[in-house]
Amino acid sequence: MKVVDIIFALIAGRIIGFLVGDFLHEWGIETNAYGTLAIWVALPFFALLCLYLAHIIGRKFLFVFQAAKHLLVGAVATIFDLKLFEFLIWIFSLVISLNPLIAKGISFLAATSLKYWGNKYWTFERHEKENWHKEALNFFLINLVGVLIDVGTFHFCTNVLGPQFGTTPGVWLKLSVIIAAAIAAIWNFFGDKLVVFKK
Repeated sequence: MKVVDIIFALIAGRIIGFLVGDFLHEWGIETNAYGTLAIWVALPFFALLCLYLAHIIGRKFLFVFQAAKHLLVGAVATIFDLKLFEFLIWIFSLVISLNPLIAKGISFLAATSLKYWGNKYWTFERHEKENWHKEALNFFLINLVGVLIDVGTFHFCTNVLGPQFGTTPGVWLKLSVIIAAAIAAIWNFFGDKLVVFKK
């Protein structure tokens, strides 16, 4: 593994820890000193361990290492999307009333740009400068289809299937979000690998 892989894995784990702590606080779950330590310190090293294991497997199956990096970039971009959205709503509420859809559109475009650069230079290590406009357009189109897959899968799970496996509606709602995100992530990874950043 390269130094940049180690640094990015630690940073990504730290950012994910920030979001986990944020969610726990919003849900009214107070963590003790050990819980806080696990969130803020252990998660970065857990992300690094997972990336290292993907690197070992990636020596034989390169796509595994690329998929792990793609997942970390996606996680960081998703958290960036959420936090930028919250910031835009907050900052504009001080001055003017901003439609949440406009704020979401801005945060989505910014997060997708972050994903583009992260996946281009880190995940797939494509440093070519030519045709980057076409590459960026293809990336945005793949991600737009990914959003449609995510929303469509979520709709199917919640409104067509309904709660499964004896789960409560609340638990099934959260599971539906995870299922939808996982299916969209698979689409995005293979779209990026086979279409956008193909060699």
